[in-house]
Amino acid sequence: MIRPLALAALAMSTFAAPAMAQSTDPTGLWQTPTNGGQVRIARCGQALCGTLVTSNNIRSNPGLLDENNSNRALRTRTIRNVQLLSGFTGGPTEWRGGQVYNPEDGRTYRGTITLTNANTLNLRGCVVAPLCRNQTWTRVR
Repeated sequence: MIRPLALAALAMSTFAAPAMAQSTDPTGLWQTPTNGGQVRIARCGQALCGTLVTSNNIRSNPGLLDENNSNRALRTRTIRNVQLLSGFTGGPTEWRGGQVYNPEDGRTYRGTITLTNANTLNLRGCVVAPLCRNQTWTRVR
């Protein structure tokens, strides 16, 4: 006979495993806090990368160019689908050593991604510590 307490523990462990697995997977579509941006984070080999899917500016001008890029040769590419995040390694809740490209100023920063729960991540980009900025992104799907 299974005791009620053992049954409750078994039920909790059955439901906790999938929730925990999902909460440490940063892949998916994320909403940024500025300009209506959405970034798709995916696995790129052993690392994480992220591409800009859309933003308010892209919705109003789908052909918007990456004209602020510090590399003059890249200023004629469209900003949609530009890789904003690259080279993040680690896990299961924190990824370091990556780069964050900011199309608003055309510069690339060192970054860290911290998954705070299944639907929220903190992105930190630094020129040089302590000159850093943080953003909280929310999962779209």
